[in-house]
Amino acid sequence: MLTFKSIKSKIILFFIILGVSFSSGCSDGASIGDLNLFSISDDVQLGQQVVTEMRKDQQNYPVYNNQQATAYVQQIMDEIIQSPLVKYRNEFNYKITLINTETINAFALPGGYIHVYKGLLKYIDNEATLAAILAHEVAHAERRHATKRMTKAYGAQFLLGLLLGQNPSQIEEIAANLASGLGFLYNSREDEYEADEFSFKYLQATRWYPGAGKFFFEKIQGQQGSNSSLEELFSTHPLDQKRIDALDKLIQDAKLGNPSESNVFTTRYNDFKKTLN
Repeated sequence: MLTFKSIKSKIILFFIILGVSFSSGCSDGASIGDLNLFSISDDVQLGQQVVTEMRKDQQNYPVYNNQQATAYVQQIMDEIIQSPLVKYRNEFNYKITLINTETINAFALPGGYIHVYKGLLKYIDNEATLAAILAHEVAHAERRHATKRMTKAYGAQFLLGLLLGQNPSQIEEIAANLASGLGFLYNSREDEYEADEFSFKYLQATRWYPGAGKFFFEKIQGQQGSNSSLEELFSTHPLDQKRIDALDKLIQDAKLGNPSESNVFTTRYNDFKKTLN
């Protein structure tokens, strides 16, 4: 019979296969979408385990061993997480890993482990856009979207019983469902709206233009359906007009001035891209 330890390994495998972004406690009156039966320490432990498994899969997740590039991206994220809105900067391990493929995507594992594909770094046009994407992934980790979806998908009572070691006969069922490729761990549009909003708010405490996510939206929107390199991005981070409109409203309400080189940093970013190989 499968144990809780083995089902956690199934969950880890499922995260890796999808390559997607991944307080505690609940009240009787909360809706199930608000519940998260995983603790903060569970997030960190799960993230660590996923990283360990990913390092074994260098075919799909080859690490880009470019210390200069990694340090550049890490420095940006280190500033983002100083936002007073980032609650778990001390509990989570906000560490950047670069993946050496041309995929245009990024994802956050539980516990703050942020992975960025080299293809994304080469695709975007300025540093502020990268900061907006990193802040978006920090928001997925901070808002703990994946474990909330797991709670919702299986039901609070069932999952609580699983975490307490009850329902042993149903552990095999959940393992089979995970192995069959259920897609509920992909980011929902609601998750994306929330991550966009918090990305904007995080960047308000930094040197970067808070509305820089719009640069990315505008670029990929023009290529949606015509650029096969963007397929994984759209599957894990769905884009619709509502996301763009919501960001426009945030920019308008904040009365941001026009973006400039002093808060977008295009020249510096182009110099950085020349170091990528």
